[in-house]
Amino acid sequence: MIESLTDEERELAGMVREFADTVVAPQSYEADRTHTLSMDVVAQMGELGLFGLPFPEEYGGQGGDYMALGIAIEALGRVDQSIAITLEAGVSLGAMPIYRFGSDEQKRELLPDLLAGRALAGFGLTEPEAGSDAGATRTTARLDGDDWVIDGSKQFITNSGTPITRFVTVTAVTGATEGRKEISTIIVPNGTPGFTVEPPYDKVGWNASDTHPLTFDGARVPAGNLLGARGSGFRNFLSILDEGRIAIAALSTGAAEGCLEAAVAYAKSRTIFGSALSTRQNAQFTLARMRARVHTARLAWHHAARLRDAGSPFAEAAAIAKLVAGEAAMDNARDATQIFGGNGFMNEFPVARHYRDSKILEIGEGTTEVQLLVIARALGLAG
Repeated sequence: MIESLTDEERELAGMVREFADTVVAPQSYEADRTHTLSMDVVAQMGELGLFGLPFPEEYGGQGGDYMALGIAIEALGRVDQSIAITLEAGVSLGAMPIYRFGSDEQKRELLPDLLAGRALAGFGLTEPEAGSDAGATRTTARLDGDDWVIDGSKQFITNSGTPITRFVTVTAVTGATEGRKEISTIIVPNGTPGFTVEPPYDKVGWNASDTHPLTFDGARVPAGNLLGARGSGFRNFLSILDEGRIAIAALSTGAAEGCLEAAVAYAKSRTIFGSALSTRQNAQFTLARMRARVHTARLAWHHAARLRDAGSPFAEAAAIAKLVAGEAAMDNARDATQIFGGNGFMNEFPVARHYRDSKILEIGEGTTEVQLLVIARALGLAG
């Protein structure tokens, strides 16, 4: 798909791919084994300007767009999904809500460090009883004088407990109108009394990604920490998720490509019954299907990103991209593991990590079922 990129985009793709191969890949096995996010790698991504790619220069960004962000995430996802999701969440869920909905003061105060990779932020949406059904939010925030007092819990929150995490943005019920919950978004700095970042999860995959449950017990923050208009939290988070789905689709495409590259190389080098595995038609057909999935997934997320950057409606295209690319990553991980045989079950081989990592791509930032619902509604199939 290199022919569909501009010269500047090709240069970015090559630069991040080289960084992924020379800096990220060598540390990935140990980081996964020890469940450790390398802050050195995060710092180097910041130095490369990756966290600032889709933001204007006035806040320290690179003046790029979502296409540029997707290119970087895809290149990283090819070798290490944990690092790719750290960038994706740092931009889409950490900095983007501030840029899109923050006041001038909030942008000036918070964006420079986020875009430089000197700080990270989390987005507290999911709860034990409110995953895909975010309208079922139970976390509450009430005004007490000049402060919001927050009570509740969040789960599966990325980048919420790193050494450089500055704050989390949380959705909370701040009232009700005609029986419907009023959901607002509030910035909660790390270290706020009553705000606890609980111990990290023991996950199936994305082991080097920082993920925690959060607890709020009378956590008090200034009223000025409201992000956007009161009651706009639900609508705002939907738009953030639409954009995030493009980025997750790019990550998924990278994962699918990483599986393909590894499987092709292994099939060529593996001798079975006197000849290379790659000469067997069943292996060739498997690899050909994997290649087709990568191609289709990349077309889908490129299309969605171009629509978004042109200011055109893109919600359906983003849902299609995430659906297609997430399934491509999972299917390619399964097929690559089969090509590798017993070695594919050994964690020292990247395909084993992709096999564990890829399932979440069909769940996070909107499950496969949610994407199908979005697409069905775009077809006028409201129910």
